[in-house]
Amino acid sequence: MSAIRVLPDLLVSQIAAGEVVERPASVLKELIENSIDAGANAITVTLDEGGMRRVQVEDDGDGIAAQDLPLALARHATSKIRDLADLEGVATMGFRGEALASIASVSRLSIASRTPEAAHGALITGEGARLGEVEPAARARGTTVAVADLYFNTPARRKFLRTEATEFGHCDEMFRRVALARCGVAFTLKHNGRVSRHLRAQTLAERAAVLLGEDFAAASVPIDARAAGLTLRGLAGTPQAAKPRADVQYFFVNGRFVRDRLLAHAARDAYSELLHGDRQPAYVLYLELDPRGVDVNVHPAKTEVRFRDSRAVHQFVRHAIQRALAPSAAEAPVAYAAVSHGLGIQSSFSLAQPARAYETFMAAAATPLPSAGKAPPLGYALGQLHGVYILAQNEAGLVLVDMHAAHERIVMEKLKLNLDAGAVQRQTLLVPAVFSAQALDLAVAEENREVLERLGLEVVVSGPNELCVRAAPVALAAGDVAGLARDVLREIREYGASEMLSARQNELLATMACHTAVRANRMLSQAEMNALLREMEQTERSGSCNHGRPTWYQLTLGDLDRLFLRGR
Repeated sequence: MSAIRVLPDLLVSQIAAGEVVERPASVLKELIENSIDAGANAITVTLDEGGMRRVQVEDDGDGIAAQDLPLALARHATSKIRDLADLEGVATMGFRGEALASIASVSRLSIASRTPEAAHGALITGEGARLGEVEPAARARGTTVAVADLYFNTPARRKFLRTEATEFGHCDEMFRRVALARCGVAFTLKHNGRVSRHLRAQTLAERAAVLLGEDFAAASVPIDARAAGLTLRGLAGTPQAAKPRADVQYFFVNGRFVRDRLLAHAARDAYSELLHGDRQPAYVLYLELDPRGVDVNVHPAKTEVRFRDSRAVHQFVRHAIQRALAPSAAEAPVAYAAVSHGLGIQSSFSLAQPARAYETFMAAAATPLPSAGKAPPLGYALGQLHGVYILAQNEAGLVLVDMHAAHERIVMEKLKLNLDAGAVQRQTLLVPAVFSAQALDLAVAEENREVLERLGLEVVVSGPNELCVRAAPVALAAGDVAGLARDVLREIREYGASEMLSARQNELLATMACHTAVRANRMLSQAEMNALLREMEQTERSGSCNHGRPTWYQLTLGDLDRLFLRGR
């Protein structure tokens, strides 16, 4: 066997660089975070050839004293922590004290800096293992770090870099993350001599609109929740802002961008009743807590964290997002519908006893329209378009409602409310629904009778290859009961009863609701349309259907004026 030997310092730094410096974007991250820790108000990033030729970050922060410049390029040297207590409660972006040393070991690096009290600036250069002498330099307060010719002395690593466009794309994404984390800091990004982005200090809504698009900013709701030492703020996209990919999901913990499974799962749970299939939520969220409650020293790139009380964090984040996505109808933004925590009026769409359902619906529908006073959020129905859309007038202008999608959500929320209460109210069918079934379906129906009853279904074997539905949920009794029973049995067969009632509960209830929702091309009276509007205003999450599509849209008078070129 070979003898054990101590590795040379340069090789140790190059090994560390392999963990910290994956590509130019990794260099950019470390340098910008140092600028933020230095209290910079304005940061300018300059890239050449996607960062492969040069990455330069200039700031107006506190600077580095001339005598400290050699230490800035030494391994495990930092001004940000002193002892274990500091490490257990890290409040800065950087703290390991190895980033600059690792970067310098695989590049040609220079640091020019000046502190507020210094008469002039100072400069130090490094190339691989060789460090130059500290020299005087002319510059204003702050620091400029330039990293040139990345991996010039490790050509094998350089071969792993991609094209200029790809590397610039990674740098631009890293720039966006930090810019979203610090909206109060001005940022400029230059690439190959041209300004790519220029951001002034601004609010989160303004910066999100610039970096993530006006569409996201318009289709998102603010979050500001506090509980037990935890704070969550930011913007949560409505279902209309959902994407096919998870490329607009930014989570920051104490100002640090992270990719944390616990937080991602909490967010996904919060959207579970709004988005189905492969649609991905969009959000920019900032979690703040006592630094001692989170361990950021988990991964060299510092993108992973570990919470002391992970369960409490998960619950807090999930509930905070859910509440933000379900404000009261009166507080709804003009663009898309929002919802309340109310139980909803008892109308023809309710889960009340059948004898009372029609009476309560007609009482609501017969309420005369007020001639004066403030109109409800969704206004009053004007008519129906092609048996699909309801046209209504509110104070802002014209409201367009997809009646089938809206009714789907109403029915699902009522089913969910009853299921959470312990059982879904059911109605015995005057004419039982009989349908053919396979032997496996017969066995599933027999073995899962209690589960079916909890869902409001009474399904019995009526023949060698037949099943009979004798009772169904009140809200679904007038729909396709046989088709409903088939779908429920298929879900149980594929996923099991316990899994279906927990992880897949929302998908199941969405399927059940779809069987009874008002169908397209069904003509409604004005009274029925108004009753549906009032029901929407009192139903949670009624701004989107069970599949994540919007249920209503607002056209303001200003929108209509622009459409018809009025005032021009």
